[in-house]
Amino acid sequence: QVQLVESGGGLVQAGGSLRLSCTASGDILSIISMGWFRQAPGKQRDMVANIFNRGSTNYANSVKGRFTISRDNAKNTVYLQMNSLKPEDTAVYYCNAELTDFTRGYARTGDYWGRGTQVTVSS
Repeated sequence: QVQLVESGGGLVQAGGSLRLSCTASGDILSIISMGWFRQAPGKQRDMVANIFNRGSTNYANSVKGRFTISRDNAKNTVYLQMNSLKPEDTAVYYCNAELTDFTRGYARTGDYWGRGTQVTVSS
């Protein structure tokens, strides 16, 4: 069974930094993309950043210049370095991966999600 496990969330003051990590495990054949979404209370889940297997990246406008996404393909791990954090960055951050796995005995491509990690930025 494919699992995504996040770590690195916590409480930080405005202007501070945090680094999130997410590792995918299971019977994975290939990973197309990995990324981060976030959801604040009462709001929809929005894309923060993603990175494709050849290294191309996308960022939400609100985090450009402050957040950096990177990936270690050998470890099936994606990182999100978050600098100059603002109170409006407070949310639950979810790891996402589009990947092909062999869990069911055949190759299947789908979207997978982690359980989320809380990031709280105090003013």
